[in-house]
Amino acid sequence: MKLALTINGREEEIEILAPDPACRFRIDGGDERAADVAVLQNGVFSVLLDGASYDAYIEETPAGALVVVIDGYRFEIEVRDPRRWSRKSSGRGGDTVQSIVSPMPGKVVRVLVATGDAVEAGQGIVVVEAMKMQNELKAARAGTVLTIAAKEGATVAAGELLATIA
Repeated sequence: MKLALTINGREEEIEILAPDPACRFRIDGGDERAADVAVLQNGVFSVLLDGASYDAYIEETPAGALVVVIDGYRFEIEVRDPRRWSRKSSGRGGDTVQSIVSPMPGKVVRVLVATGDAVEAGQGIVVVEAMKMQNELKAARAGTVLTIAAKEGATVAAGELLATIA
């Protein structure tokens, strides 16, 4: 899957050849690279790339972009799928990544999809239980699951990232 990225205002293209945990990718048509990715907790990932280990802290901005902090460096990233047309993209194609976040504190009782799965609009992604009520969080649009940060049995806070869909 190819995605268009804007990283701190600079345009890049990434081709994801294999999703996490044993991620393989190409950036701007270059050589194939590999990284091992592990979810430490919601919004925190451990990445092993070229023999070096990095902790990546991810948060979503109100505008829908992602902010990734690695070793004190802050990267604002907008991710677009060039196959998807969007009115707000001004005709250049693409759409941002949809983040599925917990609407309230609770416990993840079921993860209904896996990384790389194709999903339809309205399809269940994760079930969070709060105050003895189960809430199925659904995809707002069709796409492909990029990441699953939610783990069954894990306690989550309101606003924690559970999954991303492109």
